[in-house]
Amino acid sequence: MRRKTKWTFMAMFGASCYGTNPLFALPLFKLGFSVNSVLFYRYFLAVLIFGAWLAFYKKVSLKISTRQLRALVPMGILFALSSLTLFSSYNYIDAGIASTILFVYPIMVALIMAMFYHEKISQKTIVSIVLMSIGIALFYKGEAGKAINLWGVALVLISALTYALYMVGIKKNPALKKVNYSIVTFYVMFFGLFVYLFNLHFGTDLQMLHTPLAWGCVVALAVIPTIVSLETMTISIKIIGPTLSAIIGALEPVTAVFFGVLVFHEHLSLRICTGIMLILLSVFLIVLKKKPAFKITSTSIRNV
Repeated sequence: MRRKTKWTFMAMFGASCYGTNPLFALPLFKLGFSVNSVLFYRYFLAVLIFGAWLAFYKKVSLKISTRQLRALVPMGILFALSSLTLFSSYNYIDAGIASTILFVYPIMVALIMAMFYHEKISQKTIVSIVLMSIGIALFYKGEAGKAINLWGVALVLISALTYALYMVGIKKNPALKKVNYSIVTFYVMFFGLFVYLFNLHFGTDLQMLHTPLAWGCVVALAVIPTIVSLETMTISIKIIGPTLSAIIGALEPVTAVFFGVLVFHEHLSLRICTGIMLILLSVFLIVLKKKPAFKITSTSIRNV
């Protein structure tokens, strides 16, 4: 098997791994765990495992400068807020719909770059925004005509926006230009942990893991949609390129919808399917630009 073909399949595997987020998060919510407790365990374990992987297996130095530290702290806060609002949305709307709406972040990146860095908004971007808006509007009426929870939609849009700001910050901050991507990801997760610690009153409200199911879910969250997805997609982007990786990233919401319907019996109507297709099409129009000034990849969303 050719190297590029092999890593195309690996990119598909990595994107699908990220789509398992609801598969492991929703059982924890049903057990009564708060969003902050779930995310703290997820990233605490991910930091430990990923840090050990970098330091002892890949032999990567985790040393950073004071200037890089100052740049990474706000990135960690944005990163944590994006995860917090996404997981919070699962309490209000179906996880598959939430994962699909989240995928509009490339369009938000394009708009931010146009507003603050004077990049021209193309006709493709305008069409993408229209398609995205129609797609989200189709989610408004769910099963039996029941209106979708607008607060849940708002939480996902905030998640997409904070993640888009994170992406632009990582790209445009000169202090981070020469830092290894994996090291950036490690410290972003590390500093993001303090947001959850603050919300948990520095650990006093942290819920303990008492059952094998709870332990299994948090370990799976740390490993499958975080570390495995991150590592496979990081390598894949270097080999097959960011554009193809971004397109393959469409498997993320598709996987989430699949598990939502199969495992959690979430409702899937023709209207919702049409909305999903329109949102994915709107993203494809953005990532298929021939010469984008800002490359949007699906790798970074792996961490959300």
